[in-house]
Amino acid sequence: MYFYPAERIGLFIDGSNLYAAARSLGFDIDYKKLLDHFAENGRLIRAFYYTALIEDQEYSPIRPLVDWLDYNGYTMVTKPTKEFTDAMGRRKIKGNMDIELAIDVMEMAQHLDHVVLFSGDGDFRRLVEAVQRKGVRVSVVSTVRSQPPMVADELRRQADIFIELQDLGPKIARSSIHRETYNNHMSDRDEL
Repeated sequence: MYFYPAERIGLFIDGSNLYAAARSLGFDIDYKKLLDHFAENGRLIRAFYYTALIEDQEYSPIRPLVDWLDYNGYTMVTKPTKEFTDAMGRRKIKGNMDIELAIDVMEMAQHLDHVVLFSGDGDFRRLVEAVQRKGVRVSVVSTVRSQPPMVADELRRQADIFIELQDLGPKIARSSIHRETYNNHMSDRDEL
């Protein structure tokens, strides 16, 4: 990989973006394996996970993941989604976490040697550039192998290192046994 053993590493995970990229490649992320993988490659200082939550739902499908991550080494950054009606009169839900992620990267930059950004969002290009000016290396984890590609070309070009999510998959994917158990559990829920 592209890490130095003494390097201070920070992970910044755009939850919905990483989820969509992994699903487009046909696998689920095992977040313990992900954390362990990066801890083996340097000094993992912090792992942030960003997601918006629908607050007024009785059951949120993402809540068990959020709780597990919170208790297992991740710093959770959440906020409630906002509901609005678009110009066509359709009800939409919005939950963008870009500002929170950008602020945390800028605040943590002085304590890190290497930022690993799990997102393909081109809006982060300027953030990557700003952090690089502070002397921090930036890796972007996303995919160009999905149809369409999930990473913006300008973000990929700006990064010091682009890590193809599909190449990382064998190290961080959930085993098929876990996936089958999870899918069976979710289908049991749907039947209730």
